[in-house]
Amino acid sequence: MNPHTISRRHFAATLTTGAAALALRTRAADPTGPIASIEKVTLRRGRDGSGPTWFHPRACIVPGRNGARDTVLMTLQTIAGSDYFGPVNAMTSPDLGRTWTEPQPVPALGRVPLAGGVEEGVCDVVPEWHERTRTVLALGHTVNYRGPKFSSDQPPRWPVYAVWREGKWGPRRKLEWTDPRGARIYSNGCGQRVVLPNGDLLISLTYGATKEQPLSVTSVICAFDGETLTIKRSGSEITHDKGRGLLEPSLTAWRDRFYLTLRAEDDRGYVCTSEDGLAWSPKQMWAWDDGEPLTLSTTQQHWLTHSDALWLVYTRKDASNVNVVRWRAPLWMAQVDPRTLRLLRASERVVLPLVGEGIKDPNRVAIMGNFHPLNVTPNESWVTVGEWQPKNGIHGDLLLARIRWTTPNRLIATR
Repeated sequence: MNPHTISRRHFAATLTTGAAALALRTRAADPTGPIASIEKVTLRRGRDGSGPTWFHPRACIVPGRNGARDTVLMTLQTIAGSDYFGPVNAMTSPDLGRTWTEPQPVPALGRVPLAGGVEEGVCDVVPEWHERTRTVLALGHTVNYRGPKFSSDQPPRWPVYAVWREGKWGPRRKLEWTDPRGARIYSNGCGQRVVLPNGDLLISLTYGATKEQPLSVTSVICAFDGETLTIKRSGSEITHDKGRGLLEPSLTAWRDRFYLTLRAEDDRGYVCTSEDGLAWSPKQMWAWDDGEPLTLSTTQQHWLTHSDALWLVYTRKDASNVNVVRWRAPLWMAQVDPRTLRLLRASERVVLPLVGEGIKDPNRVAIMGNFHPLNVTPNESWVTVGEWQPKNGIHGDLLLARIRWTTPNRLIATR
């Protein structure tokens, strides 16, 4: 089962009401957590300059048929500067990440020439398995380049996607949203999403009508027939008046609620919850269980779900990284207390360590700001990330953290 796909049975059990749901909401979180070990794996080397620097690695599980092995499909692209990415590629693994095919371009998610020497690219792609149609939906958004750099004069931007079915990619398509609030931009870039029991998708969007307006966030329920993604309903609006507003929202479902985490630009990140995925609670800043806010720097957070605990993966300011760009190393994870929506400080673990000297030589620290969690088997989850050194020749490695659990993750079906 896809970690963000809710079976009808699981959905009915977790979105219950009354005493059972209240008990789930009020049960204290276990600060020790179910983590047995975390192993760092280098998938491709680029830090030493021996290969390209790969970025935006995000993977999903493609279940095998009739007892065949599962396949892992990963999308990724090269990085050559700030927000300057090559065409989207994909590679697969037949053995749960031990060996991989060579990255191959995804034809539908390459560059498209526009007028005036501008090219429309695609970035921030997230592939996820859709069981009802037996397809992978790879959803990203448009980005425009002028020459060898990010174009400062970006025209309107929107989500685009391509569908993978039995080894073949379909055409590039646009997710249409006619709401005028998204006239300048609407995007689900880098966002986790949830597949509902009927096959619909719950997706979060960041959006804005003008360049001067701070970005807001909402959720949408989309129909997907294996080819076309269509927005059916929109949720409540979540606003923020600091900086550019709220960016890169990510969704998950855990037990009796949906959870939404939000990147912001005021040294904070935020969290909301919902019973139905459309009506959201007022946002709350991420803080430790003693009430001290986490200090973040315009950076994303993502969810890692285990049947015994809900985890957040993130970067933050720490004594070891005070001079690192946006404090984007190391990667951390901590358990969320579902009663208070705070992080249990005692549960915090390093997912991938800072390599180098984050105070005296920060330019040689490869930063890790665009990462993706994935539940792989009942006993193992991953976090994938591409490093890069913006002030030291870009170079970075493509990394995978194998998180092994002490107790099986019952959110994942045993196959």
